[in-house]
Amino acid sequence: MTTTAATSVNAPTSEVRIRHSQKGQWKRRAPLLPALIFLIIVTQLPFVATLVISFMRWNALDPNNKGFAGIDNYRTVFTDPTLRSSVITTVVLTVTVVLVSLAIGFAVALLLNQSFIGRGIVRTMMIAPFLIVPVAAALLFKHGIYNPTYGLLNGSITSLWDLFGAKNPPQPDWIGSHPKIMVEVELIWQWTPFMMLILLAGLQSRDGEIMEAALVDGANPWQMFRNITLPHMRQYLELGGLLGSIFIVQNFDSVFTITSGGLGTANLPYTIYQTFFSAHDYGLASAQGVVVVAGSIVIATFALRVVSSLFVEEEAGR
Repeated sequence: MTTTAATSVNAPTSEVRIRHSQKGQWKRRAPLLPALIFLIIVTQLPFVATLVISFMRWNALDPNNKGFAGIDNYRTVFTDPTLRSSVITTVVLTVTVVLVSLAIGFAVALLLNQSFIGRGIVRTMMIAPFLIVPVAAALLFKHGIYNPTYGLLNGSITSLWDLFGAKNPPQPDWIGSHPKIMVEVELIWQWTPFMMLILLAGLQSRDGEIMEAALVDGANPWQMFRNITLPHMRQYLELGGLLGSIFIVQNFDSVFTITSGGLGTANLPYTIYQTFFSAHDYGLASAQGVVVVAGSIVIATFALRVVSSLFVEEEAGR
């Protein structure tokens, strides 16, 4: 009897607690609903519309030929030689910029992790390129550095020639001769600070006791770097590479500003721009956009897994 009575008394109490906890959860989540609704309206509804249009035959230059096209637009995306070339350009551009930015960013992070006078000022100066608007950075390189008449590169060559008393210094057309490299250099300059920030945070998260123990045991700097620093930095390198790939694969500003997509530098975002605004083929442009978004989602999935694994390791180390 006593057990039954206790059970009957406790049951309503537990139900009340569950209801109170559910109400508390809704009270905490309610302020986030306007932001969630806004996010859905701004991002998801346009994507759904783009997905629908990607299955349509819709060209503004031929308004009478409009209807359902099935997967024809996607077939064109993967079989058209021009689009295939833009896909290859996108992959090469992304891989080159990410790898070089990681290498330089890692080297700079190792230097900035040391103690020296004015380290805070140097760190601020190294971060500055990442804070510049992408279009402004591209214009700076196109006119201030690459320009064959008054750019910094050719100006430096002329100064060196004058210094040694030589005549007729070369004035190469950097963009015309090496268009892809020039775009990559500008992107590397802008994204190296981003990689440096991530890797610097990784270096500062190393266990100081392990480093001190290695020194006491007689390990030299190279051994400490190879056996302690590199294994610790692996996931930070992966995170920087994945996050950089997400942004660089969608880069439009540099290609549009420096080369206008010419000379074999047209990547997928620029090709989408041309298809939509020049050819006015809304169906094909939408299919191209969906392919880019799908690729970005794949990369972002790997990035989120890396981030979650970092948190798990931090919790395990505490």
